[in-house]
Amino acid sequence: MNRILFAANAFLALFVFSCSQAPEPKDFSAYVDPYIGSDYHGHVFVGANVPFGAIQLGPNNANETWDWCSGYHYSDSVLIGFAHTHLSGTGIGDLGDLLFMPVSSDFQFTDSVTMPYPWQAKYTHTNEEVRPGYYKMHINKYNITSELTASERVGFHKYDYKATGNSKLIIDLSYGTGWDALTKAEIKQIDSNSIEGLRYSTGWAKNQKLYFHTRFSKAIKNISTIQQNDKGINTVMLEFEGNGELLVKTAISPVSTSGAKNNLLSEIDHWDFEATKAAAREKWNHELGKIKVESTSSENKTTFYTALYHTMIAPSVFNDENGDYRGADGKNYPNPGYNTYTTYSLWDTYRAAHPLFTLTQPEKVNDIVNNLLDIFDEQGKLPVWHLHGNETNTMVGNHAIPVIVDAYLKGYNGFDAERAFQAIKSTMLMDERGLNFIKERGYIPADSLIESVAMALEYAIDDWAVAAMAKKMGKTEDFNHFAKRAEYYRHYFDSSTNFMRGKMADGSWRTPFDPVHSKHRADDYCEGNAWQYTWLVPHDINGLINLFGSEESFIKKLDQLFISEEKLQEGASVDISGLIGMYAHGNEPGHHVPYMYAFAGQQWKTAERINFILNEMYTDQPDGLCGNEDCGQMSAWYVFSSLGFYPVNPANGVYVFGSPLFESAEIELPNQLTFQVMAKELNKTNIYIQSATLNGQAYSKSYITHEELMKGGVLEFTMGPKPNYTFGAPAEDRPKSGYHHR
Repeated sequence: MNRILFAANAFLALFVFSCSQAPEPKDFSAYVDPYIGSDYHGHVFVGANVPFGAIQLGPNNANETWDWCSGYHYSDSVLIGFAHTHLSGTGIGDLGDLLFMPVSSDFQFTDSVTMPYPWQAKYTHTNEEVRPGYYKMHINKYNITSELTASERVGFHKYDYKATGNSKLIIDLSYGTGWDALTKAEIKQIDSNSIEGLRYSTGWAKNQKLYFHTRFSKAIKNISTIQQNDKGINTVMLEFEGNGELLVKTAISPVSTSGAKNNLLSEIDHWDFEATKAAAREKWNHELGKIKVESTSSENKTTFYTALYHTMIAPSVFNDENGDYRGADGKNYPNPGYNTYTTYSLWDTYRAAHPLFTLTQPEKVNDIVNNLLDIFDEQGKLPVWHLHGNETNTMVGNHAIPVIVDAYLKGYNGFDAERAFQAIKSTMLMDERGLNFIKERGYIPADSLIESVAMALEYAIDDWAVAAMAKKMGKTEDFNHFAKRAEYYRHYFDSSTNFMRGKMADGSWRTPFDPVHSKHRADDYCEGNAWQYTWLVPHDINGLINLFGSEESFIKKLDQLFISEEKLQEGASVDISGLIGMYAHGNEPGHHVPYMYAFAGQQWKTAERINFILNEMYTDQPDGLCGNEDCGQMSAWYVFSSLGFYPVNPANGVYVFGSPLFESAEIELPNQLTFQVMAKELNKTNIYIQSATLNGQAYSKSYITHEELMKGGVLEFTMGPKPNYTFGAPAEDRPKSGYHHR
């Protein structure tokens, strides 16, 4: 800061941070609109939380169908309360634990009422306000202004009761019966201002256990039971003297009520709502500020920072403040020395969200890997899709493996590499979920297992990752074994149709064959069809090109994917969304596909596709996501792609160039350096890379490695309105498949 200005304004500094000469931090959270993705099929969480926090405190609607997987949908207008846990962007619902609903004094509950959630109230979006770490709603029916904020494990409520009479608060543990069933409930008063309890349930997470401890700023005048059954007391109504402000702090724990109490005392030991709200905003600004973008488009800036925000809702912390956690075996464990997480949507997030963490969340990468290895020890295999201490076995493949390998190959060493290798190797040598057929036949027969093609193609990606780690560790025998298995995708390629197809136990193709056909959870593909799964070989694109017979044939088929006029048939998976021809950007298996042109020397076509997707499949509106957010993957694709590159193979540390969306973007690197991406002459028509420089030196490659990026510096693109057909075209300038590590 200029010294003269500092002297002139020194007296002002006394009101802020004494002795600080730093300028006021930029409010990146102001660019975030949490409503984006809350409409259509985005399924995002809307409410108050902090980055990767265990608490996601926000409003719930009564509807519990598919588009309400997060508990809230922008199209709805009925509030049933504010729950402390939510999912963000998944295709299955769960959580919504510990529902609080403030009501006025005139609300009465009688046994004759049969409607669910008889305290429900209508609302409009004009009565809402939401931004990172903060949510507000005025409930007209009861004339109550509700404000919410949070720390990692504590939800902080502020209710202003404006109606006359006493204040009432309903606490409901039964919510979620459409997704999971209550198995045990307990709510009890422990002193004049506090209650605690537990909620056990079974659903997507078959054995979920949540404990809570709640304190109120007023003494409890009365507590009455609204609902009690063989599961215990699951709904109560608390009454407090008079109206006005009521503050409520609720901490949760996966371990115990005493753990929840300690979480509350450790994280929010005061009643200053505004201070907690400011702290939450500061945490978001710290994380959002790790990537600074400049753009003439305010819409693009909002879309970007909201996307970055959405990448930091999951995985969420799953241990107490003292480190204690609940393991995958249902047992409680003491602090292992690192944070434990849950909500691992690995089938989605291994593709871009976890690679993004290696740039923006270096302090969490080792913790996550150690957590994955602990889960292996506790349940006998690496997690597939882990939710609140439970293995759900949702989706195909086992993608904890590329997450671990990516961290190892990028030099993260805060975990035992040998232990990690034995875990990934052991997991891939199991006999479950089709792996027995991989070992016996090299492919999964379509008449033996549904989604056989999808399962095997995903396993090939995992096998490649095992081989890559084995090679780096000098394990030649293991490398040869898994490198061979990584090529088993070839079993599914039918050269007569140029599609990946289901193969029967007798070696014949499944017939009849229709590349558009898709039936949810009932055919050879997982949430897709042959058009989409033919390209699921991100680890060996050069090998896939060879299967097509020539680069020309490969490019022709890839073009057809994006211009196909075929239509999905009735009964197709609802997850096939965001269609461009038969390319489905709304679902994860295709996210790398637009970048595949660069492997055949046509980077300019990648630029065309990427620019279209960035501008047409993402917007700054509530329906601004073309498919499920899936715990950050849809948004991680946008974050990477808008910067100008993407990790096509999520475990080999190579970022393939697309088409940058911002004039300038700067990434704070873990090693105190920065990497800047500049785009000269960028505008809505200048979408093609004409040339590039790296730290001032001419750069002809259509990719950059993680190792090069981590050195810091400036990557500068010069953009133009027409393709430069030679950029990235020579064989030596193209990205390549392989096991070499840079």
